[in-house]
Amino acid sequence: MVKQKKYYVVWQGNKPGVYDNWEECQLQIKGFADARYKSYLTQAEAEAAFKENFAKHIYKNTAHTAPKPANVPSTKHAIVWDSISVDAACSGNPGLMEYQGVHTTTKQQIFHQKFAIGTNNIGEFLAIVHALAMFEKQGKKTPIYTDSRTALAWVRNKKCKSKLERNPRTENLWQLLERAEVWLKTHTWENPILKWETEYWGEIPADFGRK
Repeated sequence: MVKQKKYYVVWQGNKPGVYDNWEECQLQIKGFADARYKSYLTQAEAEAAFKENFAKHIYKNTAHTAPKPANVPSTKHAIVWDSISVDAACSGNPGLMEYQGVHTTTKQQIFHQKFAIGTNNIGEFLAIVHALAMFEKQGKKTPIYTDSRTALAWVRNKKCKSKLERNPRTENLWQLLERAEVWLKTHTWENPILKWETEYWGEIPADFGRK
C-alpha cells in the first residue's frame, strides 16, 4: 500500500512554516518547548491553516506538542548528531570571554573566538549568529545546538538584551553585537536552532569544561 503523503504545519517551533515531509517538520519541533504542529493531506489545506491561529486547528485535549523538558528522553537517541554545538565560557561575568562551535558528534572545533571582556550570554548569542552566518555562506541547513535559553530568546527576537555596561572597554564588543543584530534582521535561515537538554544528555559537546 502506498503511504499517503502529508504536509505539516508548524505554528510554534524553531522555524514556523509548512513542510512537505516529517523529517523537516521534526527538526523544527525538537528541543522547542510547547511546539504546535499538525499534519494535513494537501498542501493547500496546510498553507491555509498556517495563516490562521493554531487554536482554531488544535484543541487543548488533542494538541500536538513537542516534549516538555521533563519528558525529554534520558537517552541520546533524540539528538540530531549531524549538527554543530556552540557554547561560551567566561572568567568572571563579565570577564575574559570566549565561544566556540564544534561538530556535535566528533567535537572537532569549527570556530573559536576570544574577547577581553564579555558575558556568558553574550558569548552564547554571538556563537549562534556566527554559526548561522557561516552556514549561510556555505549554503548549509545544518542544525545548531545551544544550552542557553537566553541566547535562544535573543536570537528569536533578533535583539541582544545584555545589561553589560557600554564603555570604552566594551565598545568593540557592543559594535559586534549591533552587527549581529543587523545580520539577524536582514537575513533568513533554515537552520534549526535547538535546545541542548543538559540535564538529560550531559554537557553540550562544545562545553569548555571549566565548571
